[in-house]
Amino acid sequence: MKRKWFYRSLFMLSFAAMILACSYDDDDQNDDNSQEISQIENNVQSGTWRISSYIDSGDNETSDFNGYNFTFEADGALVATNGTITYNGTWSVRNSSNSNDDSDSDNDIDFNIFFPVPDDNDLEDLNDDWDIVSHNSATLSLMDVSGGDGSPDTLVFQKN
Repeated sequence: MKRKWFYRSLFMLSFAAMILACSYDDDDQNDDNSQEISQIENNVQSGTWRISSYIDSGDNETSDFNGYNFTFEADGALVATNGTITYNGTWSVRNSSNSNDDSDSDNDIDFNIFFPVPDDNDLEDLNDDWDIVSHNSATLSLMDVSGGDGSPDTLVFQKN
């Protein structure tokens, strides 16, 4: 009787350990965006970019960035210049679980932009942890839903 109980307990423990191990592996697989993050970083570090669309809570404010070229440096520096004025900022690409994100998804990737400028500077509108909608070697489409009426802001960078 004791032997039967021992084997049943051993079987149950083995089964439980197997279920937990499989569950743990699956979770790790879903949270690993490192390959996509690397691809995004490599794409934006190549060449200069311009803003082809910026919609702020339904208002088209693309013209605020006419003439600006953006360079995403490998060290996280972000340079915006219009030929006369140059602004230095920072950028990064991170899993949303590594940032203070307002997204509904726990497994998205954020494109973070920061320019240390006053609130009345147009570049201040770009300061955010943007959700990546789509990306390729020529276009980076971003979206953010923040404060106000809950309307999404969209930002599209196009390679020059």
